[in-house]
Amino acid sequence: MTSAAYPLRRSGRLGGTLGAVVATYYWELRKLIAQKRSWVGLAAAAIVELVFLASIEISNVTPNDGPYADPMGAGLRHSGLALTPVVLKEVAYFGPAIIAALVAGDIVANEDGGGTLKTILVRSVRRGEILAAKTLALFTYVAAALFVFAATGIIAGTLAWGFHPLANISGQQISAVHALWLTFAAIAVYLVPTIAIASFGLFLSVVTRQSVTGVVGTIFYALALTGLAALPAIKGARPYILVTQLHAWHGPFETPTNWSVIGHGIWVSVVYAVPPLVAAWLVFRRRDVGS
Repeated sequence: MTSAAYPLRRSGRLGGTLGAVVATYYWELRKLIAQKRSWVGLAAAAIVELVFLASIEISNVTPNDGPYADPMGAGLRHSGLALTPVVLKEVAYFGPAIIAALVAGDIVANEDGGGTLKTILVRSVRRGEILAAKTLALFTYVAAALFVFAATGIIAGTLAWGFHPLANISGQQISAVHALWLTFAAIAVYLVPTIAIASFGLFLSVVTRQSVTGVVGTIFYALALTGLAALPAIKGARPYILVTQLHAWHGPFETPTNWSVIGHGIWVSVVYAVPPLVAAWLVFRRRDVGS
């Protein structure tokens, strides 16, 4: 997608700004759709569910150490709706970091390195509007990847093991329809800390101007936080480490809904997301794109 696709500013400060952000966001989405790495991330989100399902079917072993085990003793195969929550627990720390890094570390660096930012700015689109549109496009992509992950697990699990009621984390039997809605609620909660990880990737993309550095740096950031959370010496700080919030999705699957863990996960994730976004904006605003 060339920079010629970007819109010229419309009249009126507020209306012009909002219009420019929306129009630029549209073209940013089109660019993501055109990039192979975007589809690689979506494919990976789907494949991980299918690989897990295939491994269970081939090994004929039912894991009972997922986010919950069926109290009736039927295990994971009791309902296909259990597949997505169980896989989500298994990939909680590493899955979102890899998917977010694929796009976050490249979304600004690729265009910056290619020298197209100068052309975009000539068309009277402000830097803040460009970065806002790229940020929204990044968050949209992360949400789409998690939706693909959940939808694939639900469809594949249902085809393999049926659309049946199951027990939640608290051991309460819930209907299949209720479990379906709770799965998407859990994905929504899981999205918040994943976006916080992606925000750091966006910051690296802006600061380093190198796609590889941004992608790898985002992954190492998540891995470093995971290692930090595992240290016994800082056990008391563990609830305030970003990757710990990736387990806040358990909240919807508890009876009653654990709003405390959900709220905690959201505000801690926001605390981690805001500084890199602000820093990215400050750096991007002062950057000499002509150098």
